[in-house]
Amino acid sequence: MEPIQTDIVVIGAGPGGYAAAFYAADLGRQVTLVERDPRLGGVCMNRGCIPSKALLNAAHGITLAREAAHRGISFGPPTIDLDRMRTWKNGILEKLGSGIGSLAKIRGVTVMHGRGHFEDSQTLRVESEQGQQFLRFQKAIIAVGSRPALPRAFDLGNPRVMTSTEALEIPDIPEKLLVIGGGYIGMELGTVYATLGSKVTVIEALEGILAGADPDLVRPVALYARKAFQEVRLKSRVVKMSTAGKQIKVVSEFEGKTLEETYDRVLVSVGRMPNGQDLGLENTKVTLDDKGFIQVDERMATQDPHILAIGDIAGGVMLAHKASKEARIAVENLAGEGSAVNRDYVVPAVVFTDPEVAWVGLTEQEAKQKGIAVEVAKFPWGASGRALTYDRVDGLTKLLLEPGTHRILGVGLVGHGAGELIGEGAVAVEMGATAEDLAAIVHPHPTLSETLMESAEAFFGHATHVVARKKAS
Repeated sequence: MEPIQTDIVVIGAGPGGYAAAFYAADLGRQVTLVERDPRLGGVCMNRGCIPSKALLNAAHGITLAREAAHRGISFGPPTIDLDRMRTWKNGILEKLGSGIGSLAKIRGVTVMHGRGHFEDSQTLRVESEQGQQFLRFQKAIIAVGSRPALPRAFDLGNPRVMTSTEALEIPDIPEKLLVIGGGYIGMELGTVYATLGSKVTVIEALEGILAGADPDLVRPVALYARKAFQEVRLKSRVVKMSTAGKQIKVVSEFEGKTLEETYDRVLVSVGRMPNGQDLGLENTKVTLDDKGFIQVDERMATQDPHILAIGDIAGGVMLAHKASKEARIAVENLAGEGSAVNRDYVVPAVVFTDPEVAWVGLTEQEAKQKGIAVEVAKFPWGASGRALTYDRVDGLTKLLLEPGTHRILGVGLVGHGAGELIGEGAVAVEMGATAEDLAAIVHPHPTLSETLMESAEAFFGHATHVVARKKAS
């Protein structure tokens, strides 16, 4: 069988992969996009970002209805139709997936559905139900992403033990749900199931939830979780799990005690693993680190001169927008521009809990660990008129500033819609803005975006809606 000739092949059609394929096509290159799933979009769209945010939004509707009584608006108890909820959620995925497919077609990107396997550094075998085809390429970009980690001790072969992939299908609303891991996935999906009616217990091995975020930003989320969840156990660990009829028996350690409990379902959310297996990388010069991530340089190039890698598979923070940025860097370099470098780009992070948490640039916790001197300015949302109209005064906006220059090194937010606000913080950090710049920019009133302006004003001691100590210049 004669191989199909293509200039660039991209393996994986997630936010990094399809962004790379589309950008390369826009630059006039012949591109083939290989994806093993029948629907484009990758993990983010099909089993991650999009379905989880859809379910969080659905659950938020229940929360809004419950909280409306003191405003003089009362509703009866919600009736939950899981079939309709799944249909609605899946409809979003179908619409987005077909949209990506249409964009590929318009751009002239050839889409092949199947599993890619490297025969050598310039040949890819694509296996599908219809058989196999071979691609001969000049350059390849690997963007195959990651998958949920499921430690062997938790892999009982029982569907009642779920990863995020199964949990997003909402098979039912378990009466008792155990979430192992208090990171962003566990807390987001725990919020969904708790709002739908499950009694949720979270077990986290560390001293706090949402590791990586500053404690003052996490505090409102922890307060919400204590009310909405059955229990949040910190510095706790699961020792053993086993099947017990239609339940899962869990043995855990907490506060010096051994607990034996049963749950209807268990969600394991203890991190993600790279999808580097079964790609045929051993037939190339691509190298992996000890955790299975592909090793790349600042231009996203691997040890093989014909192959680049981006996104989760290339290590670093596992975020869709980071993968999309790396797609641009990779394509510009393989297209011959050669100037793009994956420097320390400002990559914002958002946790869509209730309330949302978002940060960008340097965190206060990171500054302390690295011995970086910073000055901190804060604005509590209790002083925001817009936050009051939302009945969400549990928020906080904070700035981390470089002493002397007042350059904004980091921005942190917790509160309603924090994920929509952090973009302004990313612009401020990326552009090297100062607290003076942010304070001088006119923000619309009444909005939550004003909290960014007023946090800068608070630093100088003249915020309109809070009394703050004036900082020494």
